[in-house]
This record gives sequence, C-alpha cells and structure tokens, in this order.
Amino acid sequence: MASVHTYDKSSQRHVLPLRPTIKDYAWGIRGLDSRVARFALESGVIDEVDPDSPYAELWLGTHPSGPTTLRDGTTLESVVGGQLPFLFKILSAGKALSIQAHPCKDGAKRLHLENPTNYVDDNHKPELAVALTPFEAMCGFRRLEEIAILIKKHPEFAACISNEAKLAIFLCSREEADKKKALRMLFQSFMSCPVETSTTQLKKLLKRLQKEQSVDHVHPHEEPPWERKCARAILRLAQQFPGDSGAMAPFLLNYLLIAPGESFYMAANEPHAYVAGEIIECMACSDNVVRAGLTPKFKDVDNLVSMLTYSMGGPTINAGTPAYGDDRIMRYTPPTGEFEVMIITCNPGEDITLPALTVPAIFVVLEGSGNTDNEEGQRLVMRPGRSYYMPEHCPQLTLAVNDFKRGPLKIALAHENQHVDEPTLACAEDSKQWGGEFALPAEPSSNPGTPGRSPTNRYQMVKDLNIKPGAFKVPKL
Repeated sequence: MASVHTYDKSSQRHVLPLRPTIKDYAWGIRGLDSRVARFALESGVIDEVDPDSPYAELWLGTHPSGPTTLRDGTTLESVVGGQLPFLFKILSAGKALSIQAHPCKDGAKRLHLENPTNYVDDNHKPELAVALTPFEAMCGFRRLEEIAILIKKHPEFAACISNEAKLAIFLCSREEADKKKALRMLFQSFMSCPVETSTTQLKKLLKRLQKEQSVDHVHPHEEPPWERKCARAILRLAQQFPGDSGAMAPFLLNYLLIAPGESFYMAANEPHAYVAGEIIECMACSDNVVRAGLTPKFKDVDNLVSMLTYSMGGPTINAGTPAYGDDRIMRYTPPTGEFEVMIITCNPGEDITLPALTVPAIFVVLEGSGNTDNEEGQRLVMRPGRSYYMPEHCPQLTLAVNDFKRGPLKIALAHENQHVDEPTLACAEDSKQWGGEFALPAEPSSNPGTPGRSPTNRYQMVKDLNIKPGAFKVPKL
C-alpha cells in the first residue's frame, strides 16, 4: 500500500490512490483467471478471490451505481467536487454479454423518465474498448448482401423472418435509406418471431451445423472464412444460452476478433454484444443498457428496434496513434467530448513523464512495476491493479523502470477528450478514418468535395460541434 506520507487528500496537487467498485455479473471470468479479480485483490477491494465466483467489471468513476472511493472511504465524487464526465472500466468476459445498445441523450432522458428502475440515469453512453487479450465481439449490422446470403444458405434462419421482410432484403435498391428500411424490417421481424418458432428452428439449425462441423465438414477452400466463423459462433452461443434465439445473432451482426492493443468505438444506438476476452472500456458516465437477447435480465425489444440507426458495416478498428511526440504514449480518441484513453509504456532502463493535463484524470496500472516522482515527491506503488486519481493541473508524474526489470510498466490513463477534433476512432455510420499523426500528407483531390487524410477535412462535422476541452457539462445523475 502507498505510504500515507506520499499523498494528502486535501491537497489539489497530489495524486490519490483509489478503491474501485467490482461487479460480479454472471458472464465474468471466474477466479484468478479474471484480471478484474486480480486487480480487485491488489487494490484492497477484496481480501481473497473465490475460484468459483465470476469477476466481470472493475469500475473507476463517480457513477452512483458503482462509486469509486479513496482508501479512507471518501467518495471520489466529493474529492472531484461533482461528476466526472466518463466512466473507466476493466472488463473480463468469460461468456457472451447481452445483445444490446446504449441510448442517445434524448433517448436516455425518455427511458429514464418512463422506466427509472431499468434505466437509472438520463445520460447517453457511447463507449470505446481497447483489447488487453484477444477479444471477440459482435459489433454493428452486417452488410445487407451478407445477410441475404445467410438467409439463402440457412433455411432455419429464414423461417424466423417474415416473407415481407425477406422480400424487402432481396428487392432492396442501392439507396442507403432503402437499405436501412429493409434492415429494420428484417430485424424487427426476427426479434418478434414467436418463441415456439424460433426455438424449433434453432434446434434444427444446431443439429445441422453440428453435423456439418463433424461428419460433413466443408473444405476450408469451399466456404468463406466469415461464414465458418459465423457457424462456430452460433454453436458456442447456443451452448452458453440454451434455447435463446439470440444465438443466431451472428447472422445479423459482424463477428470481430480484436488483437491486444487494438480498439473500437460504439456510438449510441448501435447494436453489439461482447463475446469473450478482456478489455479496457471507457464511456460517458452512464449505466443505461437496452437489451434484447442472450441474457436473463430485463429485455426491451421494442425500444431497441426503434432506437437503432441501422447502419451497416463494423466499427473502425484502430491500434491508436502516438501522442505528445512520443511513440510510447498511444492515444485512443473517439468523436465524442466526454473521454479519451492513453496507453503509456515505460520500458526497462527508461523514464517517461505523463502529459500535463488541465482536466481530472484516472489511471490504472496494467502490467509491470516501477517508480514514480513529481514536484511533490510522491512515491506511489506501481503494480498491476493499482489505480490513481490525478487532479487537474497537478504536477506532472514521472514513471521510471529499473533496467534489471524484465518487462515494461504499462498504464491506462482516461480523461475528458483533449483531441476531439482529431479522433482516431469512428462508428459504423461514419466509416472515414484518420490516418494518424505519422500519416503521409493528403494527396490533392480533383474533387473539392472529397476529403483527404487530414483530420480537419475528414472530421469537419466534429469540429462544427464546437466542443472545447473543459467545457463539457455532465448531467446530474
């Protein structure tokens, strides 16, 4: 534990150690295999790890559903003097989370007013994820052409969709509005399929897929990889959630495998379901989730169907971009004002000074160990699982790792977005990507309306929002 002489909670200049909140949702990884469990043990939140219990999420923030405290029990909210605009998490998924989406601001206000029990606040919840391990996720709707192929190939899936919806898919024009209308009709038809029908068809589908995977296995060269991955995912989900037609979700949603260090962004009103692995997750300060399948929790199919954007294609997958002129600081920036994440790596025999910030920040040690120093002479314990609060304008903290260490010290730092006009991530609806700080200069375009690689051109609509760092107001929870 950090020495009591290394910090003073009444000081506005000291980095303060934190005690996060732990969530034991059923989908969490069990025992010490869970990074959440190991981090909770290190931070002193729990005294021992139960090998049979799931440890799903570690929360760092001021949301009332899981408030972070200092080591003496003082709430982080009282230290900050209000709500932080972001919620920072570590997530350990042993099996699939629900098929879900998070509402936009207007939708969140309406849902909270109508059903405050299941929608506990009135804020939106865009979120980004950075993979700590290989991570599987279903994100965004597939292209209509892919779904049409799957309808033709899998009669059991087709039987769960009305003839009108299938015709809308097959006869759809190339206009984006028509595609979204057809996709909404298909999704609504599938989600409203009678339970008896979907259960029967799911059993038939599983029996056929199991047979194909064993006896009549198709040669890999005769079947596209995405179709094979889709079939295997369905078998796996059906095993985790017996009888739940949500196991057919891979027919509708993109099934992604994210490598460690890669990230993606889910905007409001976009469908997704995380399947397995561990990630850093950062989001607006909200806990609103509209669910529709793969869960025993409250399902709100009507609201989910009505709120989705029906954009097609997966989100941008991005490995971050170097920041502050140092390639040991990787920046993950979404096109929203509430948050961004930095992954900072200090190798053996090196030291690195954290960026000077004009907004409050939270960081958590991901791996390795090392030393710290700043103008206040703070010596903090830097071991995996330790987390700290950095007040705005506090003295810059320098990390150092002895050269005899065998691995780097790595931390994840979250704060209000300081680069909102230079996002590295985009959702499915905005497929444009920023090339990064080390990208080649933009090539001249013969069409003045065609954006180049410049973030100014590609994200002019973000800049038009006129969001300024430090000016973001958080709704009262």
